[in-house]
Amino acid sequence: MATCEIAKGVYWVGAIDWDVRSFHGYSTNRGTTYNAYLIVDEKVTLIDCVKAPFFDEQVRRIKEIIDPAKIDYLIVNHVEMDHSGGLPRMMELIKPEKLFCSPMGQKAIIDHFHREDWPFAVVKTGDDLSLGQRRVQFLETRMLHWPDSMFTYLQDEKILFSSDAFGEHYASSERFDDQVNLPVVMEHCAKYYANILYPYSPLVQKLLQTVASLKLDIKMIAPDHGIIWRDKLNTIIEAYDAWSSGKCADKALVIFNTMWHSTEKMAQAVMRGLEDTGVPTELLNLDACHRSDVMTEILRAKGVVLGSSTINNGLLPEMAGFISYMKGLKPFDKIGATFGSFGWSGEAVGLLTQAMTDLHFTLVDDSSIKHKYVPTQQALDQCAALGKRVGEAINNH
Repeated sequence: MATCEIAKGVYWVGAIDWDVRSFHGYSTNRGTTYNAYLIVDEKVTLIDCVKAPFFDEQVRRIKEIIDPAKIDYLIVNHVEMDHSGGLPRMMELIKPEKLFCSPMGQKAIIDHFHREDWPFAVVKTGDDLSLGQRRVQFLETRMLHWPDSMFTYLQDEKILFSSDAFGEHYASSERFDDQVNLPVVMEHCAKYYANILYPYSPLVQKLLQTVASLKLDIKMIAPDHGIIWRDKLNTIIEAYDAWSSGKCADKALVIFNTMWHSTEKMAQAVMRGLEDTGVPTELLNLDACHRSDVMTEILRAKGVVLGSSTINNGLLPEMAGFISYMKGLKPFDKIGATFGSFGWSGEAVGLLTQAMTDLHFTLVDDSSIKHKYVPTQQALDQCAALGKRVGEAINNH
């Protein structure tokens, strides 16, 4: 596709990765983009690079606008390699007067590329820079989601270049939110938040408050992945506020991993109990559902019930991997319970309960059930009763 002018003298010069299907351990079935932006002013400025294999694609787009050698400044909002992989080649090509980054960004660039001789210009929150007719202002966003992360705000055009925030893994030849199927894009935004930014939710809340206190007049949000927000800014900002504050639907998930279907039968009984309380419920078999899709549903659900058979004194492999993945993403303010079948030792349910305790889930009364081998009708009735307790807790929350 041709280079896209997103505002007068401001261009998208990124790259589209149609083929990537795994990113940060989660599935990206719609690919992604590595967004970068060029501001043509008295000081021509490039904001961000792209993943190393896409360097030539980025340079082709820049050449449609200007000779790359005329770029004066390079701003690095984020040093992760999907945005800085092409940095060494770009530095060699354009030889900028200055390379702007945060204090932690300078350290990260040196640690990645071992080039202390580059023309670093370190900036902090509130610092601004004249490009000639325009000015940019910088805002550090540490741990959203790396220590080096920062935003760049183009004051006259009111564009917030937001690094990895407000983005999604979504490959498209369209660049703007009003050109795509917004519900589909928002689904990918939720997945991105759940699998990247979830652990940093308190910092997201703080960031939203900081942006409000700075009274930035934002007309466009240009992230480093996915589409650019120019029409539905409130939609994505309100979603981030809801996700980061723990607002979610009064729904429940029954997530399980089964060996010989006994735990599956228990999961179905738990779901029936939940449905009896009127709580919408999804049944998610980890043998059929990718962990990243399950995490997306956890972001939006109030209740989480986990079930696993026991194997080798532990959890089934898919559940063990999911628990490790989930604990790293730190979901919060959830109502929980556990269940599972076993043959002779039965440790799985205790391990699931401990994981929920570590995450500070609110466990319902009599929150765990385990049964030896194939569940009896009495055991299934107990599972249904467990589901009802979880449903009642959700309704009373």
